[in-house]
Amino acid sequence: MLLAIDCGNTNTVFSIWDGETFLCTLRTSTHHSRTADAYFTWYSTLVKHYGIEADITDVVIASTVPRVVFNLRIFADRFFGCRPLVVGKPECLLPVAPRIDEGTIPGPDRLANAVGAFDRHGGDVVVVDFGTATNFDVVASDGAYVGGIIAPGVNLSLEALHQGAAALPHIDITRPDKVIGTNTVGCIQSGVYWGYSGLIEGLIARIKAEYGMPMKVVGTGGLAPLFDQADVGFDAIEDDLTMHGLTVIHRYNKENGST
Repeated sequence: MLLAIDCGNTNTVFSIWDGETFLCTLRTSTHHSRTADAYFTWYSTLVKHYGIEADITDVVIASTVPRVVFNLRIFADRFFGCRPLVVGKPECLLPVAPRIDEGTIPGPDRLANAVGAFDRHGGDVVVVDFGTATNFDVVASDGAYVGGIIAPGVNLSLEALHQGAAALPHIDITRPDKVIGTNTVGCIQSGVYWGYSGLIEGLIARIKAEYGMPMKVVGTGGLAPLFDQADVGFDAIEDDLTMHGLTVIHRYNKENGST
């Protein structure tokens, strides 16, 4: 079985893939100091709790936090006896090479999103990924990642607003009933929710206009369903898009002799 690991700036996600479906998905906070032993203690405890019998033979990793990769490599080697495939490293092959400025290194999660979106939806796709940052990833007709947009994440903006304005409370993001807030919380919720809805809708429109041909739009990440309620232009919501992309990348490397 394959263990797919997506390490972001805020959370790290482990998913067990049996070749047809994800048996379970486990989530923990990202800490660069977490050891291989600590990862395994957490992982094995939850797998046992869920009653999953998983004979892991392969591991694939996408990490936007380079400092955690070392301990994840040790984790894979020590407990599963395998060398993990790390997206973004020279030995990790992609079905189609990115077409971006020379010397630019795209985030591994963005590459996985591009591969996953192309596998499920074909080319000419925009992926909107809600994470610590809100990423817009553009996938060409042949499946190549060709660039995109990085905007501040929703929760990051909320935290900055709370930290920078002492009188404003920390709130959870939700869809307000009204655009015009009649109290402080309502005003903040409206500004964040409808402000980001306008940002998403506007950037999608500008991407499509610059791209010059019809495009599908796929939302992913924890907040995608919430902003889908604002009718920002998503054609599909994929909660496991990054993980799916990792399984496709791993399969491609297996078939081409890289793993």
